[in-house]
Amino acid sequence: MILTKRHYLMIGGSVLLAAVLTLAATTLPDRSDPVTLPENTAIRVTLDQALSSDLSKPGDRFDATVSEPVVIDGKTAIPQGAHAEGWVVDARQSGRLMGRARLQLALQSVAVDGNGYYVRTVASPRIGRDHKKRNLAWIGGGAAGGAVVGALAGGGTGALIGGPIGAGAGTTAALLTGKKDIKLAPETPVTFKLAEPVTIKVKG
Repeated sequence: MILTKRHYLMIGGSVLLAAVLTLAATTLPDRSDPVTLPENTAIRVTLDQALSSDLSKPGDRFDATVSEPVVIDGKTAIPQGAHAEGWVVDARQSGRLMGRARLQLALQSVAVDGNGYYVRTVASPRIGRDHKKRNLAWIGGGAAGGAVVGALAGGGTGALIGGPIGAGAGTTAALLTGKKDIKLAPETPVTFKLAEPVTIKVKG
């Protein structure tokens, strides 16, 4: 194929255009505006995985998804659907007769437009239910039931014997069923609040 003068002009024009576009891309200013999220800004997420007070350990990592956009002065700083990561601050499993379960989480980072931003957040710990009333009901109910059975079987002496036996049975039932751990399923909503401001670049 013989290149004519017209071909050379076309090739030269294409090279020049590519050079101009490359130069423009490198010299155009970054059209992103920094937006600062103040302290106490709420970041609402849903968990991507299950967490629980009896299986999770302090320091464990978890993934989450931003469930509501964070908007500051009309600009969306963190869009809905943004990926977030966090960690387990504290996890204590429930005892059987005493010791309430505890689970505390913190958000550590969010990803916006491909950039990761470190965040410091606080979240109120989740505390499991108290055992006291439930255990008293089990033990007291067992003692009363044992006394009734004992009274029917052997009069007053039977009641004296049946009461402690029933209380023991109630205590055993409380031991077997008394754990009240905190379990958070995937897609559980959790709200975190910023402990300090964070600046995020938002595309203009």
